[in-house]
Amino acid sequence: MNKKKTDYYEALGLAKGATAGEIKKAYRKLALRYHPDKNPGNKVAEEKFKEISEAYAVLSDPEKRRQYDTFGSAGFHQRFSQEDIFRNFDLDSILRQFGFGGGFGGASGFGGASAFGGGSFRTGRGGGTSPFEQMFRGAGGGCQQDCRQPAAGADLHYTLAITLEDVLHGAEKTVSLRQPDGVQQSISVRVPRGIENGKKLRVAGKGAPSASGGPNGDMYLKIQLAPHPHFQRDEDDLVVERRISFSQACLGTEIEVESLEGRRFHVRVPAGVQQDARLRIKGFGLPAGPIGDARGDLLVRVAVAVPRHLTETQEKLVRELAADGL
Repeated sequence: MNKKKTDYYEALGLAKGATAGEIKKAYRKLALRYHPDKNPGNKVAEEKFKEISEAYAVLSDPEKRRQYDTFGSAGFHQRFSQEDIFRNFDLDSILRQFGFGGGFGGASGFGGASAFGGGSFRTGRGGGTSPFEQMFRGAGGGCQQDCRQPAAGADLHYTLAITLEDVLHGAEKTVSLRQPDGVQQSISVRVPRGIENGKKLRVAGKGAPSASGGPNGDMYLKIQLAPHPHFQRDEDDLVVERRISFSQACLGTEIEVESLEGRRFHVRVPAGVQQDARLRIKGFGLPAGPIGDARGDLLVRVAVAVPRHLTETQEKLVRELAADGL
């Protein structure tokens, strides 16, 4: 659905700054126009109904809308799968509010709410990659038994390991996978800049084949960030540790720090710095998203090294300092 990634505001005929009330009103008007009951067998109306419902699922949810407004259509779809988009979206209840009595069972002709998890759409593939595949494939929607389409194949889920350098620059990854039928397949996948650990990339049509002649399922690659020998990720910031001596912590010093892309900085450590203090180098962290130049910061975490063994001279000096109140 929404293969061309239509702009959600455009789909509902709204400007980006539309209020929640305007979004609901626009969707209601279009849903009444393109609802399957009013357009039996009309594929164009069916696709339009899917499009506006997906738009409403995102724009009616404050957090999803914030993500969509921040990253735009392309960036949003890199971060959100169909399952994410329709999670907690109860179209049955919404359509009842708009006057389609009986939900998916009665006048709407969608074949019974029980098929959708008791009135809410299920977001997995139990009969389709999106809730609409269940709606329009033999669950009703004005169709009789002879117009049912073959079920799609199952979605496949894998883990894709990436590095911090991949997050910084983006990457093209070749993934070698074995399909359930034993066929080995190599797939090229674009990893966007700034992608978060645990997010899923969707590769359309690369899932399992259908047993009944329908379309292939989709493939989902869960991002797993590999540990880095020097840097740790803290959202969009990068943290690197530098050790200094006790005397340097007391008197102050200057240390050299290298960013992830290899740029060197001389950082002044103030006198009296405390253990685990963080010194900030602005704009040399990770990208804030796939679009734009905004980046997090490079944070230098100070670790004060306490020697395990002292020479006689060092021990004498430390005792003198201790006697002087240090």
